[in-house]
Amino acid sequence: MPWDIKPDRPITQLIEQIQLKICSGVYPPGSRLPSVRDLAQEASVNPNTMQRALAKLEEDGLLYTNRTSGRFVTEDTDMIKQVRKRLAEKHVQDFLKKMTELGFDYNEIISIISAMIKTEEMKHE
Repeated sequence: MPWDIKPDRPITQLIEQIQLKICSGVYPPGSRLPSVRDLAQEASVNPNTMQRALAKLEEDGLLYTNRTSGRFVTEDTDMIKQVRKRLAEKHVQDFLKKMTELGFDYNEIISIISAMIKTEEMKHE
């Protein structure tokens, strides 16, 4: 999963990207994260910026540090599920905001989503 970081708010975006990688299983519960330098290089950001993002995730309890072994993803699957739900809700809120800006009402939005789900289901049959 590629990093998608825009220069306007890198720490927030790094936090969201790492949360996404944890929720999607790229970094499973209990797994060791790459070093700060490796993550920073992979994301094309300054290591200090990456360090601040990781510190925030650690403060939130999603990551923890073992002094001799590095940083790890929490093994608390309930916490990961809560983060996953928050990310989903944020994406839905953003989507609804954009759709209403385009002039769609909620019934039209639901109709569009229903049609797309049916199309996707037919592709997988």
